[in-house]
Amino acid sequence: MATIFLYEIAGTAMLTLLGGGVVANAILGKTKGNGGGWLMINFGWGLAVFAGVYVAYKTGAHLNPAVTLGLAASGGDYAEGIPVTFGNTIAYLLAELIGAFLGAVLAWMAYKTHYDQETDPGTILGTFSTGPEIRSHGWNFVTEVIATFVLVFVIIMFGSTPSGLGPLAVALLVVSIGASLGGPTGYAINPARDLGPRLAHAVLPIPHKGGSDWGYSWVPIAGPIVGGVLAGLASFAF
Repeated sequence: MATIFLYEIAGTAMLTLLGGGVVANAILGKTKGNGGGWLMINFGWGLAVFAGVYVAYKTGAHLNPAVTLGLAASGGDYAEGIPVTFGNTIAYLLAELIGAFLGAVLAWMAYKTHYDQETDPGTILGTFSTGPEIRSHGWNFVTEVIATFVLVFVIIMFGSTPSGLGPLAVALLVVSIGASLGGPTGYAINPARDLGPRLAHAVLPIPHKGGSDWGYSWVPIAGPIVGGVLAGLASFAF
């Protein structure tokens, strides 16, 4: 269990440090990457996954409660030598949330002076957590279910086919999901990736930050969990 904690915290922290960092670079004022656009964010998040997977390879590099629960639903092990047990499941979920929180704090530290000068609360929150372009909680939920189903189902299929691509394949999958399905909600596809940074946003001393939009926060938690579990169950047919 200690191994799960160490590697999943480190891997998820790397994920949200680099993922949150690319969003901050793209949308905060006076950065080198300001205005870089959606594809820059997509590729940044994909490469963040690439780095995080390498860091957490010893535990299967879940980095995501939807992946953890999807693998449990699929009937397979969490990683080589790590069976699906209640204790291991809790260890993965807690480590993913803690790592996501820490990564968001590190990203804030890297851009501290830019956050201090940013006056738009929506821009600040957008560097931490996801939000819909058109607020419709039901349809936003559906979008997250579909996008996360794609993520987890393809990851499970990776595990059943010989491939040397490993982390690169997952990184490119995340880029594809962002470019194809990320437009409506910003594609959380990971409850920890959204909740951990949202908690960081709530507690960090950021001027002009406004609220953390807790009314929407259930969508990027529940949608990915449902999508991940459905993907795990669907894998039985293959």
